[in-house]
Amino acid sequence: GVLLANFPGGDMGVIQADENGMINVHGVMKNIWEMPLHDIAHELGLMNFIYYMLIKTGFLPPIIFMGVGALTDFGPMLRNLRLSIFGAAAQLGIFTVLLVAILMGFTPKEAASLGIIGGADGPTAIFTTIKLAPHLLGPIAIAAYSYMALVPIVQPFAIRLVTTKKERCIHMEYNPKSVSKTMKIAFPIIVTVIVGLVAPQSVALVGFLMFGNLIRECGVLGTLSDTAQNILANLITLLLGITISFSMRADQFVTKETLLILVIGLFAFVMDTIGGVLLAKFMNFFLKKKINPMIGGAGISAFPMSSRVVQKMAMEEDPTNVILMQAAGANVSGQIASV
Repeated sequence: GVLLANFPGGDMGVIQADENGMINVHGVMKNIWEMPLHDIAHELGLMNFIYYMLIKTGFLPPIIFMGVGALTDFGPMLRNLRLSIFGAAAQLGIFTVLLVAILMGFTPKEAASLGIIGGADGPTAIFTTIKLAPHLLGPIAIAAYSYMALVPIVQPFAIRLVTTKKERCIHMEYNPKSVSKTMKIAFPIIVTVIVGLVAPQSVALVGFLMFGNLIRECGVLGTLSDTAQNILANLITLLLGITISFSMRADQFVTKETLLILVIGLFAFVMDTIGGVLLAKFMNFFLKKKINPMIGGAGISAFPMSSRVVQKMAMEEDPTNVILMQAAGANVSGQIASV
């Protein structure tokens, strides 16, 4: 997509509108939001049509979240609700970067968009940036998806920075008690209501995430659940990836600001991981049955990659140590928390 967007004369790259929606159309300044879609397609090309219809309207990220919700089993979290606190603690990087970026001269809206990279969740980062700082969409999308992919490399480094071998070897008991069907069906509805009251602007993402989960758990919509998990999620991911990449024209993307965003995003991701680990270490001062602090590092939104990484690290230290389900509980709570 990036390659196609930068062919000279190909006119495949997305032309970004300014903060007021003004865009240069063959030498004439027009408001992109007042142009009919067929005019955008005719005047600016197919990729601009798709970009402004699917990305700038914020349509695609919620649809992806519906697929994510259908893929997610909240059972591990519901079996041990105290683990959900790590989903909140592991958002430390978001707020740290928010403050640091403001001090560096970014506007509050730009700083918020940079901070959300720390959640390691591409659709959330894209949705936030569309609303707050659309001119930074390209580099922020690249950073968010890159650090999602780099979870197996970055997280072990961050976790080892703040833990000892003894802490990483802590065993945890797992109680595989069943969660009732009623609870699994009620959970997405309850979460949507509570989050909708606390943070109404997040309803688009949380609502679709929980709707997808309700399709999964209700027990009578198997075909729709399979479609949301596989065909629909894959199709939307293809559209999202290729369309975002067409916004990365060299003159707008290859800048010092892009490099700075990648560095800031990495800092946010590392701080998110460390925040969860440090809370677990703090809680251990007061608990008889200790928590393996690596569980806290799994409280980011990159599900299920982060919980897999934590389990792999635990088995590297002690092949008999199985903490996958506890890590998965923290991991799914991180999905809700970052949104």
